Amino acid sequence: MADLDAGEEIEDPFNRLLPLPYKLSVVLVFGIWLWGLNVNVLHQYRIDISSLIRSSPINAADVFRYASTLSAPLVACIIIWKAYTYHGDILPNATLIGVLLIMFAVPHRFLYPTSFWPAAGRSRFLATFRRIALGGLARSEDGKFGDVLLADALTSYARPLSELYIALTMMWRRQGTDSVDRSSMVAVPLLLAVPFAIRLRQCITDNQPYNALKYATAFPAILFSTLLRAESLGAWRGLIGYLWILAALTNALYSFYWDVTCDWDLTLLTKPVGDHPYGLRAKRNFSDNAYYSMIALDLVLRFAWAFKLSPHLEHFYDIEGGIFILELLEVVRRFLWVYFRVETEWVRTKHSSDVLLGDVGPKLDED
Repeated sequence: MADLDAGEEIEDPFNRLLPLPYKLSVVLVFGIWLWGLNVNVLHQYRIDISSLIRSSPINAADVFRYASTLSAPLVACIIIWKAYTYHGDILPNATLIGVLLIMFAVPHRFLYPTSFWPAAGRSRFLATFRRIALGGLARSEDGKFGDVLLADALTSYARPLSELYIALTMMWRRQGTDSVDRSSMVAVPLLLAVPFAIRLRQCITDNQPYNALKYATAFPAILFSTLLRAESLGAWRGLIGYLWILAALTNALYSFYWDVTCDWDLTLLTKPVGDHPYGLRAKRNFSDNAYYSMIALDLVLRFAWAFKLSPHLEHFYDIEGGIFILELLEVVRRFLWVYFRVETEWVRTKHSSDVLLGDVGPKLDED
């Protein structure tokens, strides 16, 4: 086991521009900013997300204030690191630890000024995070939809979460931040699979077999991708490569189908029901072009991994800058997905009689 987890470090120019601890901090804080935008835009469309997740009213200004309070020291640390401690490891590592502690560990009473740290929202987030981390799922009246949203968001953070292990391991081993050790054949793949396992267990608990199958398709893709990195495959490499392509295609296509048909209740991939624009549904809060654009973007971003399939583009995925861009793109995809998933739930809630009459697309499982 130790041999599998020990490996050489990969040096990359991007690590000198933005070391792994800073990249992880940026991705985490970026997600908070996007959540604030979600809340703000949905409020403008008179969609009450607070009632859907059974929480106290969510104020976008509070989320932005929280994101700003995290962003200011993060940007300052990056500037100081570049100006005065270039190539140093202490400041990047300390910054990441600080961001993690503030987000997940430090009690609210110790955060100052308290007006910059929304106590209710942060407490709700931590309570939900603890519950779903064990595969738990609240009852509908207690905010099950909020649990589903956060668990789905974790699947988009699967790679950053696995890289958090890499960063912490490098700190423990006192390795420099100008290179990244991505040789783990055990811990990293397992951590990549954890968010999907959490969501899988939720679906099984909630008796959603078809939805559970969607998350289960992620495991073969992770397994075959990991095996392809082994040097001892020999003649099996070609077969494993084909199996990985098949697994990745299955996961991406099934996930895209589920997004469009079941998460957004659109009729693009099913038999149209009712009178509505092609591929959409009767009850809509956004413009038609917004739905069509989101469908196209979701398809493209679901296949972002396809860079790995093209030999002449492999270098894009292998370098740290390419990985960072793909991580940000997946977070952006999830941010856009939230608009349409919440809007769909709002339509189901407010137009339940129409839903029963078939005004929205078919659902294979109830959320």
